[in-house]
Amino acid sequence: MAEKILIIDDEVDMLDMLKTIIEDKTDYLVSTSSDPGEALRDLQESPFDLVITDLRMPDMSGLALLEEIHRDHPDLPVIIISAYGTIDSAVEAMQKGAFSYITKPFKQNEILVAIAKALDFRRLRTENMLLRRELEDQVKASFIFGESPVMQEVYDTVTQVAKTNAAVLISGEPGTGKELAARTIHYQSNRREHKFMPLNCSVIPEYLLESELFGQAKGYLPDVIWDKKGLVEEADRGTLFLEEIGSLPPLIQTKLLHLLQEGHYRPMGGPEDRPADVRLIATTQQDLAQKVRQREFQENLYYRLNVIQIVMPPLRERREDIPLLAHHFLDKYARINQKTIKGLAPEALDFLTGLPWPGNVRELENVIERGVILSKSGVLEIANLFPRPQANLHPPEADEEMYRLPFKEAKDRLVSNFQQEYLRRALTRNAGIVSLAAKESGLERPYFHKLMRETSLQARDFKPFKT
Repeated sequence: MAEKILIIDDEVDMLDMLKTIIEDKTDYLVSTSSDPGEALRDLQESPFDLVITDLRMPDMSGLALLEEIHRDHPDLPVIIISAYGTIDSAVEAMQKGAFSYITKPFKQNEILVAIAKALDFRRLRTENMLLRRELEDQVKASFIFGESPVMQEVYDTVTQVAKTNAAVLISGEPGTGKELAARTIHYQSNRREHKFMPLNCSVIPEYLLESELFGQAKGYLPDVIWDKKGLVEEADRGTLFLEEIGSLPPLIQTKLLHLLQEGHYRPMGGPEDRPADVRLIATTQQDLAQKVRQREFQENLYYRLNVIQIVMPPLRERREDIPLLAHHFLDKYARINQKTIKGLAPEALDFLTGLPWPGNVRELENVIERGVILSKSGVLEIANLFPRPQANLHPPEADEEMYRLPFKEAKDRLVSNFQQEYLRRALTRNAGIVSLAAKESGLERPYFHKLMRETSLQARDFKPFKT
């Protein structure tokens, strides 16, 4: 559908000239009006993609018209043209939200280029809004998957907290959905039209953290020839999301506390503080209270962060949600991979429900994705989900003995065998490099180490050249 432009000018000759230029050179549909009040009524009755208005008109100035348009149509770009252009009027127009300011007389190409840029901007902004809403719907849909009482309690808290500007601390094991909870808070808040800026504090080197968060002032270093924006500036009026905040060094903790207390921050090498309206959401797997006692984390920052604490439950404490999550991920990856899969075999679903899931929801999602990709039929079987020789799931030398044990004891042994074999294969594929094996498995490195200790595995046993 052709895009529509409304031109407003009290000079009929100018209206006719602009309409002719635009319709001769483009496919846009052009309407004209010599009355600003009538033009405002036209905007209410019919959607337009761009407005071009004269600055000086007897009944209403172009700036007053601009304000009226942006009050009712904030996303509609407006180009102002004037034969009496001054620097002051141009600055005022841009401050009031004009997309462009053009002085008469102008060349045909000048107005056509301005129109093309304005319409490109509107299209991009519309696409971004649609993508943001789609992402928001996806985040909400993923997060609310859980009927267990503990997850309903978490979701109720998230919904309440989202309406405020309070700092939030989210704790829980790896893979429990801490970032998803943070994004849900953001997308349900009045900050959702602004940025959600994430940073994992545990993976950024200490010498880069301050620059990443607070930016650098021009001239701070010889090669810094302009101001470098930090995430705090990028997140202004939005949400700053810090993963593993317990990893922040003392200096950054102090600067972050200043931001939370005063609403100001100072870029590296900057001469003065700058304001920032930022909501902070942080996550941790560490015991921050203990780090405070050990003087590894600032007490005042801890209390500032811990206004609202949300604890994400591990999957093993909400097993009734596993079937719901499994089917959700199955539908998701069947759609992505363009496969027709009706569901999970009953025995596969029972098996999934009985596993300990040390990697929590993230691990379950990885297992279902792999199963969908490897499936050759309309139903996911255990062999699709765990494509290993059956001996790895049911050690042959122990089969008869194991299946004569009480059910719980047999299941515990089966799960233990699976966990050990899973880790062994991950370490083998990655030559004993724990960080790579953990990343491939969707687990945090400390947790992967913990599982290795539980299964008595040593990284050095998997290195190609032992020292």
